[in-house]
Amino acid sequence: MQDILIFGSGGFAREVHQLVEDINADGAQWNVLGFLDGDAGRHGQLVHGKPILGGLEYLAGASGAWLAMGVGNPAVRRKLVGLVKAAGHTRFATLRHPRAWIGNRVALGEGSIVCAGVLITTDITIGEHVIVNIGSTIGHDARLGDFVTIAPTVNVSGSVGLGDGVDLGTGSTLIQGRQVGAWSIVGAGSVVVKDIEANVTAVGAPCKPIKTRPDGWHLE
Repeated sequence: MQDILIFGSGGFAREVHQLVEDINADGAQWNVLGFLDGDAGRHGQLVHGKPILGGLEYLAGASGAWLAMGVGNPAVRRKLVGLVKAAGHTRFATLRHPRAWIGNRVALGEGSIVCAGVLITTDITIGEHVIVNIGSTIGHDARLGDFVTIAPTVNVSGSVGLGDGVDLGTGSTLIQGRQVGAWSIVGAGSVVVKDIEANVTAVGAPCKPIKTRPDGWHLE
């Protein structure tokens, strides 16, 4: 068994812990040491019976442990990964739920997490630190950049392209071949029938931009 820490202690972090337990139910692979959280007031509390051990500083004494990023927000996840790497920790766990179906010709980047009930077909590239949440589907020849978050029950059709940091809301649908630019947000239940530019929030069926942000807004 390999030691693993989960960064975060909120809802998605708890889902990651459940995912790890489900992996272990098919044969022990991971020893969960506990959770990490930047809120010092939470240190010492228990989550699912595991302690919140500390924040980034805890990694200095845990160089041999793997780290799973239990943070759903793409911009926050990108920032935390940068801080973790700057602290010298580079062991990020790539997790696949045993009841996710992933085809043989899928490239899954380091630190990405694929949850239960996900279907990912063929000839697909998924970047680093991507979250594909429960019950979502990704069709053939899709290309996903780093730090993408796909919420539950999203349908990504074939040949769709998602730039870095794209955040797809629950139940959204992207039809064949559409492209969504980096660091854009697609609202829950939206239907993307035309390409979406970078750095916008878009909602509706059909999906239309309602807000534009400056380049680099996710770095603030």
